[in-house]
Amino acid sequence: MKNFIILVLCFISFQSLSAQKELFETEMEILLKDPFFKFSQIAVEVYDLTSGNVIYRKNEKMLLNPASNMKILTSAAALKFLGGGYQFETKIFHSGEIKDSVLHGDIYIAGGCDPDFTYYDLDTLLNSLIQNRIKEIRGNLYGDVSMLDSLFWGSGWMWDDDLGTDFPYLTPLILNDASVRIIVSPGDSGKPANVDVFPKSEMLSASNNTNTIDVDSGRISVTRNWIERKNDISILGNVFIQAEPDTFGINIFKPELHFLYTAKELISQKNINFTGSIGLHNLDSNSTLLAKIARSYGEVIINLNKQSDNLSAEMALRALGSLTSFRSINAENGIELIDSLITLSFLNPKDYRLVDGSGVSRYNLVTAELICEMLKYIYIEENDLYKILRQSFPLAGVDGTLKSRMKEGLAYQNVSAKTGTLSGVSALSGYLTSKNEHTIVFSILIQNFVGSARTARNVQDKICEILSGMEF
Repeated sequence: MKNFIILVLCFISFQSLSAQKELFETEMEILLKDPFFKFSQIAVEVYDLTSGNVIYRKNEKMLLNPASNMKILTSAAALKFLGGGYQFETKIFHSGEIKDSVLHGDIYIAGGCDPDFTYYDLDTLLNSLIQNRIKEIRGNLYGDVSMLDSLFWGSGWMWDDDLGTDFPYLTPLILNDASVRIIVSPGDSGKPANVDVFPKSEMLSASNNTNTIDVDSGRISVTRNWIERKNDISILGNVFIQAEPDTFGINIFKPELHFLYTAKELISQKNINFTGSIGLHNLDSNSTLLAKIARSYGEVIINLNKQSDNLSAEMALRALGSLTSFRSINAENGIELIDSLITLSFLNPKDYRLVDGSGVSRYNLVTAELICEMLKYIYIEENDLYKILRQSFPLAGVDGTLKSRMKEGLAYQNVSAKTGTLSGVSALSGYLTSKNEHTIVFSILIQNFVGSARTARNVQDKICEILSGMEF
């Protein structure tokens, strides 16, 4: 009798699951009848992690560009092989000796690929000179960037994306996202606007070609001579006299040198006499450590995924590469470890093309199946890491790149997912909780459309809303 009851319950459960799957398939058929999909492509996989059942699959093995969904692979592999406690370290050393408050030697700052290192971190690092009673440096200031190879961009990054802060020049010696901020505020009527560059350094020049006007029709353009890869900044246009200060960001060519020149400026502000040269040089093996600033991967992954930060993803990829190479690390070194995670997920890395860590490249080709399998692996095999990964994803209607999406309904505050956007590409993959408290993993890749990604995003949001209200 007991076995009969169990069989009946299993049959009822199966019937319920089958009905829910059929209902979801019907909803998908309706969504995919949108004229938008006459020319564009969509790949979807949905899996119930709680019951271990496939909910829906369509084109799940189709190779598509993941855009920033590539960050799921990078951040998951970094959690698996580096762990949340991995430290990105920026260190300051001196060679020679300190005698009577004079350093008879050189200062070295060694980059450790910390993507979140700031001007204020640099100031703190340089305070070690004061703490060691150094009032004069009779030597040079060097940056050690030997941790990475000399390639400053990822494979397949597009030349005409230069200038934007989303496309930073890659270096292990990073300051303020390898970029600068230009703050523009009104001046006196008929006079140039007030322009401030932060952080300033000798290697930057700013040309102020602005005018403060009495009519609210001002428009400002901030650019850099990116065609010739120079750091000549030009600010053009009109500023309304009653306008609030406006901030613009641009990337910097050779940001490691900007780091060093900014350090020189800070050294001067600390009343330390320095008249030496600035350049790049590998650390002297006999140098003495003065101080370091360390940041954990557990901190970095939050900005990496919530804000879809390309620099953080690329530095995480290089940190992965440090497990197989000590110096001149390149993207391929890190991708080897992502391939290892793909293998652990029982898929073949040779079936995909991975070339960077951020998804900026058009060369990347993955599948919805791959993304789901990676997310499933972390959930099933690395549950502590799953909690870190899920919390790093944007939360629907709340923060990150999902702050303005799914702001109401069942998906609100329920969907934790990574977005991905390039021209003609929109992706959304992650986790959500169904109405009966099952954990659902999903991947939705849409591409080959022209114009706005609004329709693609609306479809993704609708799918999440439907899944949030179902009982599987």
